[in-house]
Amino acid sequence: MDLDPASLSIADRYKLLIGCIVPRPIAWVSTVSVEGRLNLAPFSFFAGVGSNPMTVLFCPANNADGSEKDSLRNAKPVSEGGIGEFVVNIATEELARKVAASAEPLPFGESEFALAGLTPAPCSRVKPPRVSESPVSFECRTTQVIRTNPRAPSGGNIVIGEVVQVTVRDDLIDARLRTDPERLDAIGRMGGLGYCRTRDRFDLPMGKSALG
Repeated sequence: MDLDPASLSIADRYKLLIGCIVPRPIAWVSTVSVEGRLNLAPFSFFAGVGSNPMTVLFCPANNADGSEKDSLRNAKPVSEGGIGEFVVNIATEELARKVAASAEPLPFGESEFALAGLTPAPCSRVKPPRVSESPVSFECRTTQVIRTNPRAPSGGNIVIGEVVQVTVRDDLIDARLRTDPERLDAIGRMGGLGYCRTRDRFDLPMGKSALG
């Protein structure tokens, strides 16, 4: 089947993206508004960008009316009216229901921390709090926002941030900073309402030796 995205509805394009790009890691993003109101939301269009400088990105799509989601509104640079900072907290199976609950579309200024019964903890380098219950948090300063279709319904936005501080639960990493995936127990997103675990893993050598 060959499909031309231009001939598909926005909903069908989205369905194809989330159904085929799997599994997707979850950025559980905490932000704060210029008025000091807390926000927390999960985003599964999320990735690391590079290690020099240490950089990540997440992609909050516009609302159905073309307006900005609260996370973008808060995390965008100060020059654009935001705080210019955000925190990526890692989603784990233990916290899965709270991650899902934080996707509730609350009115601007109402806190998903309170809704999900989570604890905001002060960060070291940025204004937004981290999720105390999450085992890993990346404190980020926004370097750039790329808008693929500004003010359009479901228009894409790429929020790029430099990681300026990392908080990791002590039992997750060894002396060489290698993370124990079993202890981390991260979860990912599939299509629709589906999630996946990261317990079924296998190793392969790099390059042609992987062919056996």
